[in-house]
Amino acid sequence: MWLLFAFLSAALLGFYDAFKKQSLRDNAVLPVLFLNTVFSSLIFLPFILVSAFAPSVLGGTMFDVPVVGWEVHKYIVIKSFIVLSSWIFGYFAMKHLPITIVGPINATRPVMVLIGALLVFGERLNVWQWAGVTLAIISFFLLKRSGKKEGVDFRHNKWIFSLILAAVLGAVSGLYDKYLMAPPENGGVGLSRMVVQSWYNLYQLAMMGLTMLMIWWPTRKNSTPFTWKWSIIFISLFLSAADFVYFYALSLPGAMISIVSMIRRGSV
Repeated sequence: MWLLFAFLSAALLGFYDAFKKQSLRDNAVLPVLFLNTVFSSLIFLPFILVSAFAPSVLGGTMFDVPVVGWEVHKYIVIKSFIVLSSWIFGYFAMKHLPITIVGPINATRPVMVLIGALLVFGERLNVWQWAGVTLAIISFFLLKRSGKKEGVDFRHNKWIFSLILAAVLGAVSGLYDKYLMAPPENGGVGLSRMVVQSWYNLYQLAMMGLTMLMIWWPTRKNSTPFTWKWSIIFISLFLSAADFVYFYALSLPGAMISIVSMIRRGSV
């Protein structure tokens, strides 16, 4: 069952990437990212409020957000910082690179997640899964050659390095998700998926708000102007849906982050 949810998450991420590229075309990056955190937070804020003030309404459902203390929130703050850092580097790269380059490089994240899953969580792959990993590695080197046809030099393009850094941070986030979702007997923390997704959006909003005030607002007249596009809303809708299904998949018994991560990158 968790495999089906992983494929659904991948399909939703494909739409997310397309709307993100459309929103960033000739547009300021940081305001788009900030609005993404705003709309994502608005999607989950009602669940937090209803769960806190009317627990009987959502209690026992998959949308319930249990009230937790700082011992849980500290883990979510760390996740928010990792994800937001990856987004900032990734959004700037998305703006300046063809989506045919961005998507496949992001598709190398599962290879990094796989290494972490093997070393940290002791996951083991079968022969077919190893064959898929080998193809992913080969594809990355072929991508380097094909990228030159689009005028992208992998060795001298700062946006490529920005994209790679975003991919590394994204891989770290994936492994951290497994740690947060896995039960304590399996070496994890065993957090509620709704607690993680709901609150990390709010923490990202706070962090992104400070970034906007300190970095973008003082220099906004000297950089690319911001233009409102309706596709920005769809970034948040499809990302929130993709993450919801993703967290649900990881919470199911037997879910392997190495496989889920690979399937999600099928969004390319």
